Amino acid sequence: MSVFRRHLGKAGLTNKAFAELVAINEKSVTNMAQKPEVPNNYAVIALLTGELADNGIEFKSKLLKLELKEARPRRKGYEKTR
Repeated sequence: MSVFRRHLGKAGLTNKAFAELVAINEKSVTNMAQKPEVPNNYAVIALLTGELADNGIEFKSKLLKLELKEARPRRKGYEKTR
């Protein structure tokens, strides 16, 4: 199990719940969780949420209050042309 997944588990977060908290696509979290390394910003968030949960500090409602908007994809996917 990756360190990222372990911290999500400590925080009581599923991939879907983490994606909702940080406003990213759930599939992105699933893909990240399968890799040995994740982007620094998500690693830090996972670590901090795990530590907060370990210390009995509620964090979910505070993150949701930020009302983060999901980032748009940086590049367009494959487009069919006729």
